[in-house]
Amino acid sequence: MDTIKCMEAFVAVATNESFTGGAKQIDVSTKLASKYVQQLEEKLGAQLFYRTTRSVTLTDTGKAYYERCVPLLDQFDELEGMVQQRQSDLAGPIRITAPTGFGSKELVEAIAAFQLIHPNVSIDLHLADHLVSIVEGGFDLAVRFGKLDDSTLIARKLRDMRIVVVASPDYLRKYGEPKHPSGLTTHNCLLQMTTKEPAHWNFKLKGEIKTYKMQGSFHANSPRAIVQMAVQGIGIGRAPLYAVNSHVEDGSLKILFEAAEASAIGLYAVYPTNRHLTARIRAFIEHLVAYYG
Repeated sequence: MDTIKCMEAFVAVATNESFTGGAKQIDVSTKLASKYVQQLEEKLGAQLFYRTTRSVTLTDTGKAYYERCVPLLDQFDELEGMVQQRQSDLAGPIRITAPTGFGSKELVEAIAAFQLIHPNVSIDLHLADHLVSIVEGGFDLAVRFGKLDDSTLIARKLRDMRIVVVASPDYLRKYGEPKHPSGLTTHNCLLQMTTKEPAHWNFKLKGEIKTYKMQGSFHANSPRAIVQMAVQGIGIGRAPLYAVNSHVEDGSLKILFEAAEASAIGLYAVYPTNRHLTARIRAFIEHLVAYYG
C-alpha cells in the first residue's frame, strides 16, 4: 500500500466531495481512487466518508484526518521540491486557472519563459471567462484581475493594468471623435460584461471621478472580442491595455481620453490560505512577479 497515494486520493475526494471529481483531479480512474480510500480506511481502522448514491461527505474522523492530511502532503511535496531545488532542477505539476483573453497569450508567454528555465515542471493551464473555484477545481493557483473578495485566498499583486478607451480611425472618420468623455454616451459603445458595471465608464476630470452610462449594440464576456469589434469599426470599446497594444502600435486602434483615464485593474497570483506552497509554485509566482514587474 502506497500511503502517500492513498492520502492524495482521500484529500482529492474530500475536496471535490466526489469520487469521480477526486479521481479526475489526481488523474486516476474512479475505481482506483475508491480503492485507495478503502485501503486507507482499512489501515486506519476508521470510516472517513459517509457514502450515498448522491453524495460523499466526511465523517468527524474524516474531517480531523483531512485537516492534518493537507499540510502533511504539502510538506512532502515541499521536501521533494527542496531536493530538486538543491539540484537546480525543479520538477512536478502546477495547475493554473486564468481568464481566456489574458491567459491565451500574455500568460502563456510568461509560462513558456518559465519552462525554458525549468523544463521538468509541467503546467496544466485551464482557461475560463467565469470565476473558477481554486480549491474545488484542484488548482494550485489562479491568475486573476481585480480585487480579492474571498478571504480564504491569498493574493500576490503582479502589476496594475491600464483600462483604455479605443476606437478605429475608420469609426472616428465616419461618426466623429468625441471631444469629451460625456460625448461617448451618443456613440455605439462595446460593453465587456465580465466587469462589475459594464455600462458605467469612469473618467478623472479636474481631479474628480465622473461616471457616464454607455449603451451599444455589442456585449461580450471577453476583452479580446470587444477589441476585435472595435478594430472592425463597429463601435468604441473599453479594454485592458494588454488586449489593445498591438492594434495601437499598428494604427488600427486609437486610444481616446488618455489624460482622463481613471481605471486600472490589478493583476494577481491567487492561492488558498491553507496551501503550503511548494518550491516549484513559489518559484513560478516569483517568476510572474519579475516577468510582469
